[in-house]
Amino acid sequence: MSSEHMQIGEVAARTELSLRTIRHYEETGLVIPSARSQGGFRLYTDADVARLMVIRRLKPLGFTLDEMRALLDATDSLDSAEELPPEKREELLELIRGFEQAAQQRVEDLRTQLARAEEFAGTLRERLGRNQIASA
Repeated sequence: MSSEHMQIGEVAARTELSLRTIRHYEETGLVIPSARSQGGFRLYTDADVARLMVIRRLKPLGFTLDEMRALLDATDSLDSAEELPPEKREELLELIRGFEQAAQQRVEDLRTQLARAEEFAGTLRERLGRNQIASA
């Protein structure tokens, strides 16, 4: 095994994803191990880990597997050494701009939800504080 390849356990540790989750992403075609060992073990590269990190960051924002695949396909096409026609390149950039805007909106939505959750936790803390003083 080459030193540049990692087995799934090391990838799981580096990405903080479970083995099951990584296998699921493989089954759905989001990430494919770069190689297999002679024994059939999945082998991953740093590029595979980077791809899993993108997926990990997309997940809490509520993107679907199909949306993740579309974004990854677009970035793969832009990052490839293949020269793209200008109209195809612009189409891919526009798709990525749409994802960026959607991500920003979802981040704002999460901030609102977090603020509400913190407010609720504060209300509970105050209630507990009042009841502890009254029972003392």
